[in-house]
Amino acid sequence: MAKLLVVGAGFAGAVHARELANAGHQVDVIDKRDHIAGNCFDYVHDCGVRIHRYGPHPFHTSNDRVVGWLSQFTGWLPYEHQVVALLDDGRKVPLPVNLDTINAVFGTRLETADDAMSYLASVALPRSPVISAEDHLYSTIGKELTDLFFRPYTKKMWQLDLSEMDAAVVRRLQIRTDRDPRYFRSDTFQALPTDGYTRAFERILDHDRISVRLTTSFSQDDMAGYDACFNSMPMDEFYEFDLGELPYRSIRFHVSHHLAATAEGLATINYTDAGPYTRETWWHALPGHRVHETSNVLRTIEEPCCYRENSLERYYPIKDRDLMYQSLYERYAARAATDDQMFFIGRCGTYQYLDMHQVINQSLVHVSKWIARS
Repeated sequence: MAKLLVVGAGFAGAVHARELANAGHQVDVIDKRDHIAGNCFDYVHDCGVRIHRYGPHPFHTSNDRVVGWLSQFTGWLPYEHQVVALLDDGRKVPLPVNLDTINAVFGTRLETADDAMSYLASVALPRSPVISAEDHLYSTIGKELTDLFFRPYTKKMWQLDLSEMDAAVVRRLQIRTDRDPRYFRSDTFQALPTDGYTRAFERILDHDRISVRLTTSFSQDDMAGYDACFNSMPMDEFYEFDLGELPYRSIRFHVSHHLAATAEGLATINYTDAGPYTRETWWHALPGHRVHETSNVLRTIEEPCCYRENSLERYYPIKDRDLMYQSLYERYAARAATDDQMFFIGRCGTYQYLDMHQVINQSLVHVSKWIARS
């Protein structure tokens, strides 16, 4: 039996901790925040509505292993996420862009997927090679849709123009030619935890070989007495930024109360304008989130910012067109690879934009390999 330290009580840390404890190891989990569950942390507000403190987290995946593992700790409420974009004239249109979006923007009357494909081909502006996000979008949907739905949003989200962003950032965005409004339509499993994410994390960490300490930051001195550490803190911070700083974008969350009778019935609305905000979420519109019937509901509006302007809250690694920051991360990672006691995990530890199911899968793969070697 090894004595192990896990830094971070989000999905990466919790999955590692549970699997290590199940394998017979003693695990101490620390987190600098005052709660478990990382960015998935949710709670029932005094008004009776469940709210996700760090923005909406609809769970979606096609990985049966991930679903099976997480289902040990939670039941599920089916939920297929849908998003609309708010246009300047007040209309709300489907996002990702689909046939109905195209008709609304261009005033066309396209009826079939073939019609939509032909129309997009007629407005596309092919570029070669495709390097930047602008290259990809212009080549796929043309200038007008790009400048309406993606350029202002990208600028306020990343503080970079599409021409400065790596194409990989927008390749993950789907462009539809049918009328399907589902945001994650290709994923076979889409749901929300029955009792919320925090309750699921409580069950994951409920093991007699796991101890949890909150409001506790990692220090190099903490390694004394441990055989290994699984660390979800930013790698550049661990090395005291001696090779340079890895930048992140962050989000300020503005929460407001509203009368239920006048509240929006849609869960998520994206803003296409050049203002400071990117989207709003109405929590009562998510399944199981109106826990008690009350007269008030909650809305969260998101405002992107630099992580330095938001108490060093790091949410999104920045992927620039020239991959300068990725190259810097790889230099840190090469140094970390020489340490057989320190393993970096999760979004910040690996400087990747990862969805929840990807973090869980990555963690299960990594921890199972470590257990097999130990």
